[in-house]
Amino acid sequence: MQSHIGISGTSPDSLPTRRRFLGRLGAGGLLAGMPGLAAGIFAGCSGELPPLPGQFSKRGPIRVGLLHSQTGSLALNENPVRDAETLAIEEINAAGGLLGRPVEIVCPDTKSRTDLYPKRARNLLVDNNAAALFGGWTSDGRKAILPLLEEFNRLLFFPLAYEGNESHHNVIYGGLLPNQQVLPAIDWLLSPAEGSRTKVFLIGSDLIYSRTANFVARKYLQSKGMQVMGEIYVPLGSRDFEAIVAQIRDSGCDCILSTITGDSNLGFYPELAAIGNDPRQRPVVATSVGENSLQSFLPEDVAGHFTARSYFQGLRSPVNERWVETFRAEFGYDRVLSDSMEPGYSLVHLWANAVRKCRALDADSVRQALADVEFAGPAGPLRIDPRTQHCAKRFRIGRVTNNREFEVIHESDSTIPPDPYPQFAFPGWSCDWTKDGLTRGVEVQFDR
Repeated sequence: MQSHIGISGTSPDSLPTRRRFLGRLGAGGLLAGMPGLAAGIFAGCSGELPPLPGQFSKRGPIRVGLLHSQTGSLALNENPVRDAETLAIEEINAAGGLLGRPVEIVCPDTKSRTDLYPKRARNLLVDNNAAALFGGWTSDGRKAILPLLEEFNRLLFFPLAYEGNESHHNVIYGGLLPNQQVLPAIDWLLSPAEGSRTKVFLIGSDLIYSRTANFVARKYLQSKGMQVMGEIYVPLGSRDFEAIVAQIRDSGCDCILSTITGDSNLGFYPELAAIGNDPRQRPVVATSVGENSLQSFLPEDVAGHFTARSYFQGLRSPVNERWVETFRAEFGYDRVLSDSMEPGYSLVHLWANAVRKCRALDADSVRQALADVEFAGPAGPLRIDPRTQHCAKRFRIGRVTNNREFEVIHESDSTIPPDPYPQFAFPGWSCDWTKDGLTRGVEVQFDR
């Protein structure tokens, strides 16, 4: 079941109530049981027959697709990103839309299932003729739709931190790469400020992201003289960690690098606390735990552990403080904002700036315009590196407080340039989309 969030024709006074309604109930779960309400509230079709795929009408709303899991194990993380993207589009419409037209959202539910990504993406690109796609979460899902992006020559704006080892002509990457997240986290663990830790246990979800990020981490750890004391992968959605945590305890590690994603973290941290693990002696540094995740934990299960991100809600800047205030006014003052939401929000505005510059919707024109625009996002200015189609990002470490918030205790001196192919891990690979595109090196195999 897909939902249409029609922005056109909606009075400004009605938007806050509708946004809160969507944000709290979730489009997928709400509309599946209330199809009549879906037609009445969320439809915004112009009545015009759709143009052929690859062509864009010059009349009526501009449709974009939000590709997110609104149910299943990933919904905890993805629904907030969907809300952040929705806010950005409604801000664009409040400022007059794009090319004199409103922007309309189509938001199907991928249900935390990789096999549904191509089906939902095809629906967005063919049946809805979406000008661009925003979202996704797992790399398995992203890779599953790459052939469709090529076939229809559309852009996906992907907001998540991911494993690198990829640069696709039809993807704009807004999240952290390992050289901007995992490697700086290792350097920080090795520093005297964090106790010069040298014995690392790697744990992650059984996904492309975790396996590839840990491959890069192992290579880097070896170059730093640090030891990998163990490496374990758990099925997505699993919460059975008793035996795994016992293995971590018995390994002799002095820190844990976690790439667990989704609600599996709700099983991992409580089990770690149950064995009496002291974060001062054996901290977890996570890559996928944000403010939204923290709200589901007891404070004593997570306080003292760390997350490596680029954005934290508590960043002190006028842009961020205004964003937090605006989001909460629209979606509820009990809501929190996290790292994956920030690039989701900022990428939508960056796309809009590119459309305004080139005055077109096709992927080639927008891609070229992206090289010359930026957006002043809550984490700092966001700009695309046209060679890699990734972003320079600032690295930050947040420590979980007893109030289930993050205290930023470390950040890089400046933004870190993107490197999707660190040569110590992927020799011979490189990309430059302003010249010859992708250069292939030695094929790297990963166990799945």
